[in-house]
Amino acid sequence: MYHSPFEPIGDWHPHPLDTLHGQTPPEALLPWLLHPGSLTAALKHHSNGEFSVQILNQGWQQPRLEERRALNLRDKSLALVREVLLCGHGQPWVYARSILPERSLAGKLRHLRSLDNRPLGELLFSRADMKRGPIVLNRLARNPNCQLEQLAGMEPRAWGRRSTFWLGDKPLLVAETFLSSFNPHSPPSA
Repeated sequence: MYHSPFEPIGDWHPHPLDTLHGQTPPEALLPWLLHPGSLTAALKHHSNGEFSVQILNQGWQQPRLEERRALNLRDKSLALVREVLLCGHGQPWVYARSILPERSLAGKLRHLRSLDNRPLGELLFSRADMKRGPIVLNRLARNPNCQLEQLAGMEPRAWGRRSTFWLGDKPLLVAETFLSSFNPHSPPSA
């Protein structure tokens, strides 16, 4: 049985943060957490094109309570939940969890049901009708039930960000968790 590798600790918070769970994000990571553009494009640039997407899990399920609240979904609502690793230089850098409500995948957006290993961010930022809600931050904890080999040796806590995106009037939620293998020496430039 599949288990998500990271889970949020408490509520998501807008920036600026005084402290969150007694800590603040590392200075080098903060520009990445707050980057308003495409994280996919920034990671591709940072990796000199050595970028890939690895699908961990994708399927229809009931989103977590805090995800349903963020998307104003009813308790029994289903969504396509997509979990991937964004990798640079063959290393997992970011764990991303996307919630695509069933009602958001109708009509012109049906193609989002079958992204395969294409990055969702690339598609979102290529659309003229895309709007992004505020970026909120949180600390996430490793799920002890998740035994993914690719994440062996990763720190038990990680910083993440989340945003609601709208394509027209159809919402979807994207959370991105920066893994301890990602050590940026410069801010995002793409």
